[in-house]
Amino acid sequence: MVKRTRKARGKSGPAIAFWLEYPSLPACEIAALVGYDAVIFDHEHGVLPRGDVDNLAFACKRLGLTTFSRVATADRLEIQHALDSGVDGVILPQIADLAHAKAATALAKYPPRGSRGVGYSRAMGYGGTGPGFFEAENRRTLCYAMIETPGALADVEAIARLDTVDGLFIGPADLSMTRGRGPFKATAKDLADFARVAAVAAASRKAWAIPAPGAKVFDFARRHGAALVTVSDDLSALRAGFTQGLAVASKG
Repeated sequence: MVKRTRKARGKSGPAIAFWLEYPSLPACEIAALVGYDAVIFDHEHGVLPRGDVDNLAFACKRLGLTTFSRVATADRLEIQHALDSGVDGVILPQIADLAHAKAATALAKYPPRGSRGVGYSRAMGYGGTGPGFFEAENRRTLCYAMIETPGALADVEAIARLDTVDGLFIGPADLSMTRGRGPFKATAKDLADFARVAAVAAASRKAWAIPAPGAKVFDFARRHGAALVTVSDDLSALRAGFTQGLAVASKG
């Protein structure tokens, strides 16, 4: 599913990703240097101009990072622009239920599998396409449906069976809030929801992914066969670095 990943690090387990909230090439370079596998351009919560991400998608692939875009909304223009930039996959947020998933994920696949529009962009080498291109592109680009609402969780089995869905991406914070549990605390009920999604993904032979804010969730993801886990973002990493600097200064 992700190109560098476990083999490159000589380790087993999920591929390790980070969220990019601001358009910083050095953040991507540093993440690649220290051993991250994938970057997720976060259009939903980040501040990422489309032109900057288009350039970053090209640069990150040269760095050996697998590239995903979490689009701001699961609509045609957002999904199409992301895929036309050449990213390896899209993550669709706030999926409400099966009907929404069916309509939104179809936008990520070319006909007859879906309804992605045809444009002669980077994904097509800025020119025409040869035999088998559309089928190959449908296989190459991954579409993750986010499971972060009660409706999506209720319909998760049917969502996973969709031919336009390559994986399920759990949104722990929103799922906890929308399930009436308040801010995410990795409770037994939270983990039960995660286990359900993981089991559905395994039964459907689909991938699943999750952000891991701590060791407890990461260990759960590893034990339940997650394909991709995010463990940081550019802003948290920057804060940690500044905090470390102050800690050094306080000892002087």
